[in-house]
Amino acid sequence: MNTRTSLSPLLVPDMRTDHIVGSGASQVTVVEYGDFECPSCRQAHPAVKILLAHFGDKVCYVFRHYPLREVHPHAELAAEASEAASAQHKFWPYHDLLFTHRQHLDKPHLFEFGEQLGLDMSRFRNEVEDHVYLQRVQEQVDSGRRVGVRSTPAFYVDGVGTDVTFGLQHLHEAVDKALLASAA
Repeated sequence: MNTRTSLSPLLVPDMRTDHIVGSGASQVTVVEYGDFECPSCRQAHPAVKILLAHFGDKVCYVFRHYPLREVHPHAELAAEASEAASAQHKFWPYHDLLFTHRQHLDKPHLFEFGEQLGLDMSRFRNEVEDHVYLQRVQEQVDSGRRVGVRSTPAFYVDGVGTDVTFGLQHLHEAVDKALLASAA
């Protein structure tokens, strides 16, 4: 089931700051606001990979941070650490590790994941400890609030909020529908 939102410029991928799979030339854009400590986001993670494999270059997928600090105490620092990994061109592998190990997001584990990926650990530790990317995370949270995110995962397909409360099949159907509309 889809709920129409305004086609906010906030939902247009920003090649400079967003984490993107696909290109701006794709027919459909899917934006996810997620939280690395969220069990529902963890469940959505493999389904998103299947969706991307199914639709291929027809879909541009964007992941944005929306840590729910009130209920997930490690989510914000995990988001910051993923941004520090991104600065070393390892966002997606780090993202995958965080979702794979959702219950181990304390600082020692975040550093261990960086070591597993071969990051420059001195740089990584300093950026995480100094909260270098906290503002970027907070800006994404703010954009999520402005487009109406209330919980995670929150998906938008070409600017349309897609309710996945009762299963991620709704996301797949929303992408199918958007592809049909783009072909018309």
